[in-house]
Amino acid sequence: PIKFDWQRSSMKAFSINKKRRFVADGVFYSELNELFQRQLAEDGYAGLEVRATPVRTEIIIKATRTQDVLGEKGQRIRELTSVVQKRFNFPEGGVEIYAERVANRGLNAQTQAESLKYKLLGGLAVRRACYGVLRFVMESGAKGAEVSVSGKVRGQRAKSQKFSDGYMIKTGHAYDEFVETAVRHVMMRQGILGVKVAIMLPHDPKGINGPKSLLSDVITILEPKVDDGY
Repeated sequence: PIKFDWQRSSMKAFSINKKRRFVADGVFYSELNELFQRQLAEDGYAGLEVRATPVRTEIIIKATRTQDVLGEKGQRIRELTSVVQKRFNFPEGGVEIYAERVANRGLNAQTQAESLKYKLLGGLAVRRACYGVLRFVMESGAKGAEVSVSGKVRGQRAKSQKFSDGYMIKTGHAYDEFVETAVRHVMMRQGILGVKVAIMLPHDPKGINGPKSLLSDVITILEPKVDDGY
C-alpha cells in the first residue's frame, strides 16, 4: 500500500481522519504523476515512488534517461522540487526529488506507451509501430504483451486495432501482480488516438524484473528424498 505523509507538514494545526487521508494521498500521487508525465515525457518517464520520512518526503522519479531528468548541473530537478514545494505547501527542505534509472525499459509499460506515441507522431504506420514495440517487449523477457490503438487510424471511421504476443492473463489477483498497463493519448492531425500497452511480467525470484511470487497455477513437483539407510 502507498503511504504518503505530505499533510503532516502542511496540516499540523488539525488532525485528518483516515478516509480523507487516503483520498488526499491518492490526489497527491495523481497530481504528481500528471505533472511528471507532461514534463518528462521525452525523457522516458516511467512512474514515481513516494517515501515519507519524519524529516522530509522523498519523491523518486523512475526514468530511462536520468541525466535529462536531472538537467544541466541538476537545474531541472531543482525547478521541479520548487514547483512541488510551492504547490503542496511543503516547508523549505521538506521535499526531495531523486531520479532513478529503470532496470529494464522493455518491461515498463509507461516507457513503451510513450515510445509508441512518438513513433505514431513521427508518421510511422500503426501496424509497423505496434509490432516494433511488441517485438522489443518480448525480446526483453516479457511473458506476454498486448498493444491496442483506437481512433481514426485510417479514413474517417474510428476503429480499434489490437496486437498481442505471448501469454496474457486478464483477471484476478495475478493480473494486479503480473500485468503492467499504460495508456497514452496521441494528438494526431485527424483526431486523437488512444494507445494502451499491457505487459505481462516474468517471474523473478529477486523481484527486479517481475514479481517474486509464482502464478497460482504453477505447480512445482519436488523429487522424493533418497534415503541411503534402507
